[in-house]
Amino acid sequence: MTTVIVGSRASRLARAQVREWLEPMRKRYPHVTFKQRVILEGGDEDRQTASLSEVAAKTESGNAFSGKQQRALLAGDADVVVHSFKDLPTEPTPGLTVLPVPGPREDVRDVLCGHTLATLPPGARVGTGAQRRIAQLLALRPDVVTVPIRGNVPPRLGRLKGPGAVDAVLLAAAGLGRLGIGSDVSERLDVETFPPSPGQGALAIQVRTDDERVRELLAGIGDPDVDAAVRAERSMLEALHGGCSVPVGAHATVDADMLRLSGTVTSLDGKTQVRATASGPLSAPEGLGKAVASELLERGADGILATIRPSTQ
Repeated sequence: MTTVIVGSRASRLARAQVREWLEPMRKRYPHVTFKQRVILEGGDEDRQTASLSEVAAKTESGNAFSGKQQRALLAGDADVVVHSFKDLPTEPTPGLTVLPVPGPREDVRDVLCGHTLATLPPGARVGTGAQRRIAQLLALRPDVVTVPIRGNVPPRLGRLKGPGAVDAVLLAAAGLGRLGIGSDVSERLDVETFPPSPGQGALAIQVRTDDERVRELLAGIGDPDVDAAVRAERSMLEALHGGCSVPVGAHATVDADMLRLSGTVTSLDGKTQVRATASGPLSAPEGLGKAVASELLERGADGILATIRPSTQ
């Protein structure tokens, strides 16, 4: 009997993601015992007062939601780590490998809970802690006031009630879906006007590069279409030198053997937004990501990012 230790963050959502990944794994490998290990990340330690960018700045390597898990993997305290792909830095970690992305991918869209965009009253208070969501929301509704909220999904939804309640909360559909609380959604935001974070809704399965036992065991578990789409989105983000604190949106779709990628960079006040879209062969997702990033930079994304980076480091 083979035992595989699967690491993840401590949140309910992280545990749900592990269960989602393990369900087909246990059916596929009945002779393997999968055991979960919870690892508390820096970004999970201060959920009340620090913004996402502040947490990243104070966390070693800036990897507020993946660094400790990766170190545990390198130390042999875990054999596999299941990440939310949008939490994983684009820079590769020496000694670690991300396997082809498994499918199906969860709903990539962002959602509003409490109100729709159209029914938000003037000056409404909308809770979100992500710079991308703040910027894109202000681009569509410059009259609203954003309220920084972080932490697990249920407490964020809880901000819709009680003292100091917000009018709406902006979240990822994937998290609500994995937790089985999608009934709280008031509106699923269209990806063309509100593009998600690169890799949103996808899982990143990370292993040690030299661990031939686990790599051979898990060979062939990825979904080629999902993998190509995520690789294109992440390649675009990497070429822009972006991260989870930078308001970059991306969405890739597959049609037969072709890949279409749309990218967006938005200023923090929502007043400036640049977009680019291109298509390319499914076999070359990284090239497509770099091409869209280059177009974004030519259209002015470099100026937006230059003003943002000092405030997110």
